[in-house]
Amino acid sequence: MGLLELLGLGSKNDAIQEFKSKGAIIIDVRTTEEFKQGHISGSKNYPLSSLSSKISDIKKLNKPVIVCCQSGMRSSQAASILKNNGIDVINGGGWQSLENKL
Repeated sequence: MGLLELLGLGSKNDAIQEFKSKGAIIIDVRTTEEFKQGHISGSKNYPLSSLSSKISDIKKLNKPVIVCCQSGMRSSQAASILKNNGIDVINGGGWQSLENKL
């Protein structure tokens, strides 16, 4: 691990690849309507407004999580919620950008 990673400034691509290698699931926190208009294949749709009610379901999966949304704002909030509930999570940002990194 390099100095940048130790400072939390490492490449987001590297972090995403690391999570992916650990079998991470992708959770898209956009609305159901937004999700239907396009999403990453295999991702789960848990809208941010109902994410807190899905914590126990997510914990049962026993996998790290990559969250995404349209631009990265809602997924940032979602990452905080999941992290505060003991879930290994990373903010993948906007879903289209994340899809390109996978």
